[in-house]
Parts: sequence; C-alpha cells; structure tokens
Amino acid sequence: MSFLNYVFGPNLYMEYRGVPEPQRKMYEAGAVEKFGEQILSTLSVMWSVGYYTSPLLVTFLYRRGYLVTDSMPTLAKITTSVGIIVILSLVMRGLGRKQSRSYSNMIKALVRAKAAKAPGDANSELRRFDIEFNAWPVDFDVKALTGDTKKPVATAKRREPIQLATLPCEAIAYLAINTFGLSMIYPGSVKLLQKLMRPMLISGRAKLIEDDNGIRYKVKTIDSNEIDTLFIDNRPNNVGNGKTLVICSEGNAGFYEVGIMATPVALKYSVLGWNHPGFAGSTGTPHPHQDKNAIDAVVQFAINNLGFAVEDIILYGWSIGGFSTLYAASVYPEVKGVVLDATFDDVLYLAVPRMPAALAGIVKVAIRNYCNLNNAELANEFNGPISFIRRTEDEIIAEDNHIDTNRGNFLVLSVLKHRYPNIFGASQLNKAKGLLSKPLEPYSIPVADEKLCMSRLITYASDEGKSFPMNIGADYSEEVRNLMAVFLLRKHLRDYNSTHCTQLPGEFFTMPWDIPTEQGFVFT
Repeated sequence: MSFLNYVFGPNLYMEYRGVPEPQRKMYEAGAVEKFGEQILSTLSVMWSVGYYTSPLLVTFLYRRGYLVTDSMPTLAKITTSVGIIVILSLVMRGLGRKQSRSYSNMIKALVRAKAAKAPGDANSELRRFDIEFNAWPVDFDVKALTGDTKKPVATAKRREPIQLATLPCEAIAYLAINTFGLSMIYPGSVKLLQKLMRPMLISGRAKLIEDDNGIRYKVKTIDSNEIDTLFIDNRPNNVGNGKTLVICSEGNAGFYEVGIMATPVALKYSVLGWNHPGFAGSTGTPHPHQDKNAIDAVVQFAINNLGFAVEDIILYGWSIGGFSTLYAASVYPEVKGVVLDATFDDVLYLAVPRMPAALAGIVKVAIRNYCNLNNAELANEFNGPISFIRRTEDEIIAEDNHIDTNRGNFLVLSVLKHRYPNIFGASQLNKAKGLLSKPLEPYSIPVADEKLCMSRLITYASDEGKSFPMNIGADYSEEVRNLMAVFLLRKHLRDYNSTHCTQLPGEFFTMPWDIPTEQGFVFT
C-alpha cells in the first residue's frame, strides 16, 4: 500500500460496528495525525481568507513595498517556509493514519473498490466506513444509460430576453444570485453550516445505515455532479408498503441524514433519500437546472439500478423539495403519486416580501431568470394523484404566521382550478379561500352528498378518461359546484397543526387520493 494513499486519502469519520446508537463513536485520530491535520486545517482557513480578501491583501503588500524586485527573496523565503510546513504536516498526517488500524482497513477497502472499476454490492468492505464522500467510487452514472432510458437534459434557461434598458438591473440580478442570493434560497449549501452540522449528519447517517439497514450510493448526473443518496430496502420484509419506493426531496436546509426520510421509513416503505447539489456529500450548486438533473438521476437510479417500476414510486417533497418532486413528476407522469408537505406555489412571492421594497424589481429579475422555482406551473404538468399537507402554524411560507397568507393555499387552488376549471369558478374559489383562511374543521359530509360527488367524477372519468383539465361541471348548478369544490379541496388537502420544520407524523403520510374506477368503487 503506497504511503501517498495515507497522506492524501479521505478523512475517516466513523467505522460501523453494528452497535446501539449510544455506543457509536466517531473515528478518533491519533496524536500525530491530529497534529498534522490541525496545521493543514489552519493553513486551509488562512488560504480561504486570503483568497477572498486578495484584492485588499495585494493592495496592502504593494503599498508596503513587498511587491517590488528587492522584496522577492523575502517572499520566496516565506513561501518556502510555508511549503516545508505543509510537507511536514502531510507526512505527519500520513504516518499517523498508517498507525491506525481503522484507517488502514478503510484505505485498503477504498483502493480495492476503485481498482475493481465497478460499483460494490451491499456487502462491500468500503460500506463499513463513513468517509469523505468525494473519494467514494461512483455507483451509478446516468451517462451510461442508452436508448429510451435517457431523458432530456435540464439546462439553465432564461425566461425574459435582455434589453439594453434593463441591462444594469440584469447585471446586478446575475451577480446577486451567483454570490449571496442562491445561498439565501438554499442555506444548506453554505459550507460553514455543513461543517457545524457534520457531527449531526454523521450520527443521522449511522442510524439509517445500522438501524434501518440503509445503503449509501453515489449517483452521477448528466452534468457530472455526484449526488449523495441513501437507500433503505424494505422489500425483503414482504410487507405491502415495502414494495413501494418513496423518493424524498428535502427542504432548503434539509439533509436526508436528519430529514423527512424518517416518516416513510417508520411506515416500512422502501425509501430513497438524496441531498441537493452542493449539500453535504453532493457536488455542484443548487441552481434549478442542476437540481432537476439531480432528481432525474435519482429516479433513473431507482428504476435501472434498484429495480423499481415507475408505477411503484411515490415522490415526496417537503418545502423547497416540492420543486424537485414536481419536476420529477412532470418527467415521470406514471409515478404512483405525489405528496407535498409545506410546499409553496412560487418562490418569487416568498422572496419579494423578505427584501427591501426598493429591490423588488431586481429580485423579480433574479428569480425569473436564474432561480425560477414555480411549483404551480410544474404541478399543472402532472396528471396523477397528488396530495398536499399544510402546516397551520407555518412561519416560513406564511407572512407573520397568518394562515390565510400560506403559499400552500395558492398552490392547492392553482392545481384544483387547472384540473377542474368548470367546477372552480370565481364563486367556488372565493369559498375555498374562505375555508383556507383558518384551520380546516374535521371533515364531515353527508353520505348522500359524498355519493353524489363520487358518482359524478367516476362517471365522467369512465366516459372521458382522467386526463386534466376535466370539463366536468359546465352544466352543474351553482349549488352542486359548491358542493364538489369543497369535496375536492378536502380530498386533496390535509391540515397538520404544526410549524414548518416539525417531523411529519406517519398518520399524515398516505397515498394521494385519486378518482377510483367504476369497478373499484364500493360505497357503504
């Protein structure tokens, strides 16, 4: 084993030993490795600070006369000294790692896995270790697919043409979204936050792997990003839910290690979690086109590698993860259903109120041209079963916790208006808005009324099909349209008395409602 493998190898975080959670321990480096690593970490921080402050630093050195010919020997001595410190630190790190049995076992497993030039199976030696994910071999590459299995590549698209008069605004919007703007929309991509959360993510990942038999995979997208995923297979348990795969898309500061996977896992579904580009082990940045290619690669992995049929997949999205979920639903319309929890209609209406009013124009350009997360548009491209969960105390997608301003309301109504345009007229929309202006009461409808609504929907779907928009309701009375509007609203939406970030209880995660077939409908 080459000594360089130890010097430049990935950091080791944990070795899985199958012990209960309280007994799990992070990898503890020896004194020699730890000392070398601390020096390298300090120099890395100094380099980062120097890089971002380089204009000021160069100006300072120039004014002090250090950037002249006479000062070159001094700068050369400093550079040489730093270089020697780096080399000595790397050697110390390598020696310390070579003395560690755990690290030696890990690096041997990693070298063998890479030499095999093929993804390892679930019993691979490398899967016993939690390491820096950039060193992990790729398990699935979308580019390797051929023929009809390939899907269109998502690319960055402009929504509005550039005009000379708006060029300054365009330039500011571009700079804003590519400096601090995207980090504000996706704070989980900020490396400092990830560093602070690292112990929590490692612990959460260990729980999923050791307690729930999870398997970690690296999935490579069409644009060469590497996506960190984790799969829990409950098919061997021979239970009903295990045959269905739930693909979980996290929020803007969510990670699968500590995210929404817990709900379907507890219900014994097979579950596939993934991290957005730029989050934890995933490379790239969470620009919309990269996020689209990421979720597409994840679905392709589920179909072509894990062996799930599209019809056996439920797409589950929380908060901003609803965008990824709805995009996947628009590309894979045959999925079993879509579940959206605490999701908004359009990120523009969340961004504008949170910025100074004077910047509203720039915010609109930045969102529409570079980060257009318009869930309402995507939802209208999906014809399958869909359900919504609204948090009644949501403080993120509602203004000042006012439930009538919850952007989930607008998403639900947009979908219902699109699917049933003749039922949801102006009067019915106003009635639905009134219902949504406060927490929904327990659902109760007379048996005769429910039978009327169901029979009309079933008859229409049987005669005309289930494709949307449906023309049902054009000849209905106002009273019947009101009745059906409330019926459809309650079938698609459930309230959960909670704030935005609380874990969803299992009782709220159910198969989305769908119009049953005439043969499959039994009314009692």
